[in-house]
Amino acid sequence: MTADENIKEIVKEKYGQAALRVGAAGSSCCGGSPVSDACCPDAITSNLYDAAQVGEIPQEALQASLGCGNPTALAKLNAGETVLDLGSGGGIDVLLSARRVGTTGKAYGLDMTDEMLALANENKRKSGITNAEFLRGEIENIPLPDQSVDVVISNCVINLSSDKGRVLQEAFRVLRPGGRFAVSDVVTRGEILPEIRKSVLLWVGCVAGALDENEYREKLREAGFQQIEIEQTRIYHVEDAREFLAAKGIDADAITTQVDGKFFSAFIRAVKPS
Repeated sequence: MTADENIKEIVKEKYGQAALRVGAAGSSCCGGSPVSDACCPDAITSNLYDAAQVGEIPQEALQASLGCGNPTALAKLNAGETVLDLGSGGGIDVLLSARRVGTTGKAYGLDMTDEMLALANENKRKSGITNAEFLRGEIENIPLPDQSVDVVISNCVINLSSDKGRVLQEAFRVLRPGGRFAVSDVVTRGEILPEIRKSVLLWVGCVAGALDENEYREKLREAGFQQIEIEQTRIYHVEDAREFLAAKGIDADAITTQVDGKFFSAFIRAVKPS
């Protein structure tokens, strides 16, 4: 098994476990035994959705959320549009998007984990939403035709891919001319010692491999995107990860300058040229 295949299998296993935990207990994936050494800490995933949004979807969809942002709140979605969520998990962002685009629009969710797909379809049934569809597949090979969607969203999933360039190329392919890329993701800023980067990213996103913001911009440009913007939405501080870092044998106080302000959730926008 290659390193890329190994990462993919780890992600499938951990997110599959998270879905089963929510389905079995009706409790948050973050409760009980963790998904990995540390998955979805409160500093990353808490308070992302407002009360109005929470009231629109089944609680299980919220409990299964492992995101780092709220792309449905930041992305402009119009009635009649087609939206694709990369790595849709329990379906929260798909269901919220489906309501925003209305019955003349469509929201797709793409996930490679059977357990998450089963949970998402159950959440769709409970919600009564009919203009949502969940697809099985990988974000590096999107099972949709060229120029078939208006907006691509994602919530802290692209950072888990070992081939982010390919993901962005696929997003560009399926977007119609003038289509929008609007995702939440974990991003880094500036020089960080490799061993510290590895440990903090494990805390931030299970098996995260977040890109530096300049590298993210470059990969978007290489895929063909224009009007690229990266907006900070939540900055992570060393205090948030103190317990986790200590368990890894890292002195949090000694690395404050290496961490504070250098790891953050961001809303990333780009446009496919018309």
